[in-house]
Amino acid sequence: MNIKPLYDRLLVKINNPEETTEGGIIIPDASQEKPQEGTVISAGNGRLLEDGTVKPLDIKKGDTVLFNKYGGMELSLGDGDYIFLKEDEVLGVIE
Repeated sequence: MNIKPLYDRLLVKINNPEETTEGGIIIPDASQEKPQEGTVISAGNGRLLEDGTVKPLDIKKGDTVLFNKYGGMELSLGDGDYIFLKEDEVLGVIE
């Protein structure tokens, strides 16, 4: 299934947190924090401005981004968990 976000929206595949620590301790699911990092799978064309022009997005497909724990709209598809975010909900791009 292909989903194309509209305007300034991004479709981000959530990166699952590590299940073990560097020391080898297994972290149970109940103790894991909600992930805040993901990879942009698809991006809209840009933000529609009041004068009718479209401002292109600064974030592009393939970028790894940080986002707020409780932002966006989450959905589950067959191959993983995704979240729809607006560009202004992204806190930063990991380089």
